[in-house]
Amino acid sequence: MANRERPLSPHLQVYAWQVQMVTSILHRTTGIILVVGSFIIAWGLLALASGPESWATFTGFSRSVFGFLILFGWSWALAFHLINGIRHLVQDAGYGYKIEAFVRNSWISVFGSLVLTVLIWVVAMMQRGGA
Repeated sequence: MANRERPLSPHLQVYAWQVQMVTSILHRTTGIILVVGSFIIAWGLLALASGPESWATFTGFSRSVFGFLILFGWSWALAFHLINGIRHLVQDAGYGYKIEAFVRNSWISVFGSLVLTVLIWVVAMMQRGGA
């Protein structure tokens, strides 16, 4: 018979959500998003190599609202994964392990990725005349 008085393993219902948990989960999720989104980038490159008709199909998709949201989300995932990956490298070097630094750097990853994504899209729109 099982001993019911032993402690149970902690789980998400026990822990309070913290920014460190969220960035860890987001880092794994954005890695998956980047893999899936890479197929769209490959589709664009293949369409470019296949000629004007294929390229027109791809640009029609990417200029639609749905296509823009997918590409915007993919670029945010890229920015977050990049910034959070740099944070991990800094920690692997032995820096930023104090709780205050850990929390601050997690928030830098979140807000820095949003700023970088907006900056990328503003520059892209300015280059293409509001493409």
